[in-house]
Amino acid sequence: MSHEALQITWFVLIAVLWTGYLVLEGFDFGVGMLLPFVGRDERERRVMINTIGPVWDGNEVWLLTAGGATFAAFPEWYATLFSGAYLALVLVLLALIVRVVAFEWRGKIASGWWQATHTWALVVGSWVPAVLWGVAFGNLVAGMRIEPVVTSTSNVEGETTRNTLQYTGSFLDLLTNGHGFALLTGVVTACIFLTHGSVFLALKSDGVVRRRAGELSGRLSVLTLGVGAVWAIWLQLEYSGKAWTWVPLVVAAAALAAGVLFTRTRQEGRAFVASAVGIVAAVVLIFGSLFPDVMPSSVDPAYSLTIHNASSSAYTLGVMTWVAVLLTPVVLVYQAWTYWVFRKRVSVEHIPTPTTVTFANARRDADAP
Repeated sequence: MSHEALQITWFVLIAVLWTGYLVLEGFDFGVGMLLPFVGRDERERRVMINTIGPVWDGNEVWLLTAGGATFAAFPEWYATLFSGAYLALVLVLLALIVRVVAFEWRGKIASGWWQATHTWALVVGSWVPAVLWGVAFGNLVAGMRIEPVVTSTSNVEGETTRNTLQYTGSFLDLLTNGHGFALLTGVVTACIFLTHGSVFLALKSDGVVRRRAGELSGRLSVLTLGVGAVWAIWLQLEYSGKAWTWVPLVVAAAALAAGVLFTRTRQEGRAFVASAVGIVAAVVLIFGSLFPDVMPSSVDPAYSLTIHNASSSAYTLGVMTWVAVLLTPVVLVYQAWTYWVFRKRVSVEHIPTPTTVTFANARRDADAP
């Protein structure tokens, strides 16, 4: 394959990795965001957590792979994005860490305040990435303040200077970029994840949790359809300008509209598929609007990072392609097997009645011979 073909291939593969992450981790975030609103007591909240318990950590592998693929295939894209949006990405990272800790520690002590604290840690750790990932994609589409910055380096031959393309905006600029488009994108991703999570919860639970999640998904799907339509039309008219990106826009709209119908008629499996298709179409719309740019400059299009000036060498991309061809099927088969094994519904009848344990009793039992 030519260098340009490899560049296009890895641009598409990175879009696929982000699609997998947003579809799979999206319902994880949604369940966490809904935890205090659907679960009315400890057993119901444990049902919600158990629906995603076997798969949430595996879903996060898609994010790690997407980040690693970006670093290896498009190092200039990775460096500019992660240095420019450093504060926002640190907030996302901290939220994900808090979320992991909440998952792992919440059930260690059967204390009311302990569980409540980790419940809200899980809620916050789900809401923050759900919004900020959307803000990040909104900034990519709207264009960021990227311009040449003079940098100097010293070596044995003396000091040399050169211009490097860097993001020169602030964290506040990320939130207000595109006259509110970036922030609207964050609202859209939050709404999509809420709907996706509620549909998954109705699909994977039973009893009262299933009923509440089903009722909530019907209302959330309408909200998501309305907000998503405004966002998609704004993106297409203001930032895309490509005729073919109307196709994923129409597919996304049709999928979200079908989701409204399926949630109202309680066809949970079809509603989940429709929600997933809507996310896939939205990602295609975003990356299709970007191409061939990876980070458009709002200062001057000449300063934009593209698949051509931000990519690795042809040799590096070639080696990465062979690794992806050999290992990706293994990962997909393993993750599909995991979902198949844990396919059954969960209800409060599967959750034992919690007993109250204090820190003093827990420590005394731990110290006992």
